[in-house]
Amino acid sequence: MSTHTKAFEEKMVKTVNNLDNELKTIRAGRANPHVLDKITAECYGTEMPINQLANISTPEARVIVISPYDASTLKAIEKGINGSELGINPSNDGKVIRLVFPELTEERRKSLTKDIKKKGEESKVAVRNIRRDAIDSVKKLEKNGEITEDEQKNLETEVQKLTDKYVAEIDKLVELKNKDIMSI
Repeated sequence: MSTHTKAFEEKMVKTVNNLDNELKTIRAGRANPHVLDKITAECYGTEMPINQLANISTPEARVIVISPYDASTLKAIEKGINGSELGINPSNDGKVIRLVFPELTEERRKSLTKDIKKKGEESKVAVRNIRRDAIDSVKKLEKNGEITEDEQKNLETEVQKLTDKYVAEIDKLVELKNKDIMSI
């Protein structure tokens, strides 16, 4: 791995990680604590992530239980969930909040798989744009006489291999998430 391509590879890794994190927050009919990652509640005068305010567990396949560390934050957490785009009404028994995930309809599953494929395509476009920037950078180095033509070809080959590697990772993430949704 050359120093010329290291920064571009880091950008590709970030793109793949962003997609992975985004896919984790997609509700798939099965209880997944990651759906709460982006949800905040107003407590102690500031917006705080729910996972910093409570213990989150999944005692059953389609149930998430949120147990606040401080009972006084229960209402704020419930309000944060209601104000989010999660689409599930929390049930509050005074001690914990339960989120019961309904079964996904076939139509909803198909819609989710389309969304996931779209996010995957957007990530692949981002990786290809990084490749384009890397190749432009390599050509500029050769034009300025900083590297030889052979080094330019080698770096371009290296950039293409990185691109292929991360596009394959994106395809794998999309495929796994779609299998997860269609197998529920």
